[in-house]
Amino acid sequence: MKITRIRVQSSAGPYLVVAGAGAIGRGAQEITALGHFSSVHFVSSPKVWRAVGKIVQRGLRLSNRNGVHLFSDSESAKHLGSVEQIARSLSRAGADRKSLVLAVGGGVVGDVAGFVAASYLRGVALVQIPTTLVAQVDSSIGGKTGVNLPEGKNLVGAFYPPRLVVTDPDLLRSLPPREFRGGLAEVIKHAVIADALMFARLEKDMDKILRRDRDVLGSLVPRNVQIKARVVSRDERESFLGHEIGLTPAEDVSRIVSLVCRLGPLPPWPAVSLSTLVKAMHSDKKTRSGVLRFVLSPRLGQARTYDKVPVNAVERILHFTPRLIAAATERPGVLK
Repeated sequence: MKITRIRVQSSAGPYLVVAGAGAIGRGAQEITALGHFSSVHFVSSPKVWRAVGKIVQRGLRLSNRNGVHLFSDSESAKHLGSVEQIARSLSRAGADRKSLVLAVGGGVVGDVAGFVAASYLRGVALVQIPTTLVAQVDSSIGGKTGVNLPEGKNLVGAFYPPRLVVTDPDLLRSLPPREFRGGLAEVIKHAVIADALMFARLEKDMDKILRRDRDVLGSLVPRNVQIKARVVSRDERESFLGHEIGLTPAEDVSRIVSLVCRLGPLPPWPAVSLSTLVKAMHSDKKTRSGVLRFVLSPRLGQARTYDKVPVNAVERILHFTPRLIAAATERPGVLK
């Protein structure tokens, strides 16, 4: 299988994402090219490590003689206590400023391990090895790290680019179906905002993708990495693109909803008031001086930033969304 090397620009300098089926087998030489490290420390969760730990160690030609530091990767464990736990474990293992931290897992592992790497001894080298689809196509790229506080998500963190990302779709084989399908929603978003041809390919190949066909994923994942890398290389802090609410012309909406419905039943719309949703939007990273800003798709494969979107327009759209979901769930591809 072809392995794609994708260069990402960051404030700390460029780094590579090595992506494709079997990429983990290239990991050893890629890490060696980074230079000498006094010690290597894996950070993962018990569940992930049981599933892929041996595969990763074999691919990187590293053994258990290197430190393995495990913590729960649930969203509830994404807090400062986990950072302290891992940092103290690194200290007991003798990690120093020339050590390397390898984050093996999904978004929570990447966020927490990345923040540990950013803060332990004021910064040690970090390599991301994402094992969920969302992490492979999105969260492992760009250097965003951090943890939650009781007051909100990702309130403590740092932008800390990795030295390398090794993205291998083969590591997705043991991923639970729900998590895999959730990652495909991110893939669809990438297609909507950046690649109309990829959207058409998703429509054509979705059955193979859901079966986790190695050849299809081996090219689909690197393409998504390229899209994400292009965004963060232009705007490392993603001031304008992220998990946005997007609108497309009516003729494209049916295609998008129909494709999303192929991932499985849409979840019911939460029982949250419009005022609560609008208030939450004002805390979004794109809001400036209390003014809502949105990244919207004028047509498949394109995205633009819109300033000063009227609140009443947002409320009308939010009012319509539950009906859209209900109609799509009842009759996929048909909008009333």
